[in-house]
Amino acid sequence: MNIIDELEWRGAINQQTDEEGLKKLLDEKSIALYCGIDPTGDSMHIGHLIPFMILKRFQMAGHQPVVLIGGGTGSIGDPSGRTSERQLQTMEQINDNAEKLSAQMRHLFDAGSDKSGIRLMNNYQWLGKLGFLDFLREYGKEFNINTMLAKDIVSSRLDTGISFTEFSYQIIQSIDFLHLYQEADVQLQVGGSDQWGNITSGLDLIRKKEGPEAEAYGLTIPLLLKADGTKFGKTADGAVWLDPEKTTPYEFYQFWYNQDDRDIDKYLKYFTFLSQYDIAQLAEKTEKEPHKREAQRVLAEEMTRFVHGQDALDEAIQISEALFSGNVQNLSADQIEMSFKDVPSMEAPAKKTDLVSFLVDETKISPSRRQAREDIQNGAIYLKGERIQDTDYVVSEKDSYEGRFILVRRGKKRYFMVHLEN
Repeated sequence: MNIIDELEWRGAINQQTDEEGLKKLLDEKSIALYCGIDPTGDSMHIGHLIPFMILKRFQMAGHQPVVLIGGGTGSIGDPSGRTSERQLQTMEQINDNAEKLSAQMRHLFDAGSDKSGIRLMNNYQWLGKLGFLDFLREYGKEFNINTMLAKDIVSSRLDTGISFTEFSYQIIQSIDFLHLYQEADVQLQVGGSDQWGNITSGLDLIRKKEGPEAEAYGLTIPLLLKADGTKFGKTADGAVWLDPEKTTPYEFYQFWYNQDDRDIDKYLKYFTFLSQYDIAQLAEKTEKEPHKREAQRVLAEEMTRFVHGQDALDEAIQISEALFSGNVQNLSADQIEMSFKDVPSMEAPAKKTDLVSFLVDETKISPSRRQAREDIQNGAIYLKGERIQDTDYVVSEKDSYEGRFILVRRGKKRYFMVHLEN
């Protein structure tokens, strides 16, 4: 199957500049293609990941992915999707972010010296050398203001206002496409649906500079929406990051596992490299036995393995199974802290004390001594996953995780993290 046909089956194409021409080119040879990301942050989130999944599919089909880190464009700011000017960052911050994003890309694409790896480039290498007069003479004269104003990326900002800096972004991104076409033989740019105007501007510049027969193409992916109509990738707690320090592999795994049945077929097509047959089988299982969440489990495993690796996936599964069963005794202190960072927490002295006093006086977990005794006798209190039914039980360091904190469970699902003060 031609990769364009596969992408269409997966629902991953929004617009193409020349579908037939691109299909013909891909049938004839392997090509280089690129997608860019500006280093406005020190990590990608899963929304950023979507176009790079397309690059990964092209890589697996034998094509050469080029990832462009926008060290130059990132110092200006893309007006896309914004209603106000972006806060400019220092070059030191941009360079630090660029290094971290590059490391994430190398991990995702298994970059190396061989042809199968990605080629990482930073547009500051050429944009940083471009003088203002050269910019105006060589490129500015190729762009018509009326055409630029008509682009969605600009027209959406005209009511609120846009600076010349952000207005010029599409010219600078067009220079990128031209440079990559000339220097790296890149013939295709991939981007989100909001990048259509920038991509077509780049194609126009290539043909003005290289001639109307220049073979270059653009492809955008659709805006991914959830079944409830909201934008994919946002949660009540904010973005889901690829950096494990921002979103732990366990949280990452749980994000995918908890997806709505109505979205699961779409996400399997978008985010996994499973075959059409495998995805159809999972869709059938979801329809027949939705309570088993088999498709969600596979999606969570595929994505966690892809982003964080097998070891991180194994740990995420271990934590998930322990929490589901309530058997948290064998989890490490770091795993417990990772899993329960959002539960109510409090501090208590690191000393021996009877359980009733611990629940009432030290932590306020129980509202009264009478209630604490009832909870203990009824088997509703757990320390470190162990049920305690002795009202005279003495809480000590043995009930803690590495002397750092005690995990208290009251009832079926209410957890409390008690940090011990030395």
